[in-house]
Parts: sequence; C-alpha cells; structure tokens
Amino acid sequence: MKHLKKIISIAVILIAFFSCKNDGKAEIKTVEIASETTNQKLDPNAIYSKAEFSIKGMTCEMGCAKTIEKKLAKMDGMKSAIVDFKNERASVEYDVAKVNHSSITKIVNDVSSVYSVENMQTITAASTTN
Repeated sequence: MKHLKKIISIAVILIAFFSCKNDGKAEIKTVEIASETTNQKLDPNAIYSKAEFSIKGMTCEMGCAKTIEKKLAKMDGMKSAIVDFKNERASVEYDVAKVNHSSITKIVNDVSSVYSVENMQTITAASTTN
C-alpha cells in the first residue's frame, strides 16, 4: 500500500510538471480554410466593394467568428468574408448589385441576436476585379 501511494504521488507530480508549461510564447499557426465562395460563380462584370465593420458580442473564435464568416461567405454576391475574433472586426468583399450594408447586418443578426454590427465603412467602392 505504501508503494502504491508513492507511485500515485509521483504520477501526479509528473503530470503536473509536464502539463503546466507556461513559457509565455504564443504559438502562431496559419491554417488555410477553403472558402465557401469558391462554389459560387462570380460575375466577371460585377462591381465589387469592400467593407469593414466591428462585430460585438462574439465569445469564441470557432463557434462565433467562424459561424458568422461562413454565413457571410454563403451570401449570394459575396466574394470573400473574413471575421477576426481577436479584434472583433470583419472584412467583406461583395457585389454591390446583390449585397448591401443592411443585408450584411441582417445575416450577422440572424446568426444570433447577441451579435451587433457597428461602424460599417466602405473601404473600396466600384472595383471591377475578379
């Protein structure tokens, strides 16, 4: 019984020692994500605009930010959508004939009533790039 207690004590100490590494260095990983817009056919004659805005109310990167990003990317006329959880910012590029600021806000609010779109600004207007 004495040996069993020693073995358990050593095991607990080893687990604590090896699992609690806090070297203060953040590990940065870049992950390529297949865009939902790749399945959509983009109109080569469309006029695209870029907008940036804040999204308040997000509590997690995978559940909140990625869900909003996917919903925005699936919109008809959306060329690209990126949601940055850390900075609570989103950047979208869209066809001005099919998407507007209110439709973007509606999609974000439809994901959850907790999220709110603030300070939407058009960055580039009337760009005709594929």
